[in-house]
Amino acid sequence: MRIFVVTISDRASRGVYEDISGPAIETWLRAAITSPYELTRVVIADGVMSVRDTLVDLSDNQGAELVLTTGGTGPSPRDQTPEAMAQVLEKELPGFGELLRREGLKQTPTAILSRQTAGTRGKTFFLNLPGKPAAIKMSLDAVFPAIPYCLDLIGAGYIETDPAVVTSFRPA
Repeated sequence: MRIFVVTISDRASRGVYEDISGPAIETWLRAAITSPYELTRVVIADGVMSVRDTLVDLSDNQGAELVLTTGGTGPSPRDQTPEAMAQVLEKELPGFGELLRREGLKQTPTAILSRQTAGTRGKTFFLNLPGKPAAIKMSLDAVFPAIPYCLDLIGAGYIETDPAVVTSFRPA
């Protein structure tokens, strides 16, 4: 299983501040996933072309099966991750974004500003996550139960999880 965590941030990509979102995702995954996997973290600049080109490369050339992004999903001018995702995905899975916003609203009324989405390209599943570590944990707790089965359905690698962290759902 090849997993990539992509932090999308102009400032983090230039070294202006430390990426804390990517490590938060990695920490959650290391606690949750019990089956073997390889994880790579990448930090890139905002923008449709940089995000699109990175995601296509990860899927088409690097063998990514699970790509979790953080950043670029708000309403500011440089937040263009959803526009890039629209050019990458073959199948959008809007239920993930709907659940992420619903869960986020339990913490903050500004969660409604998020434009997170998810979907597939070939045997790669993509999911946009928020940027704050507490929101990342809440988001992964909410949506990850469906991810292993989604990976099964698209022919990606197999993931087992620690039920003390998150219980994967696979229909009988």
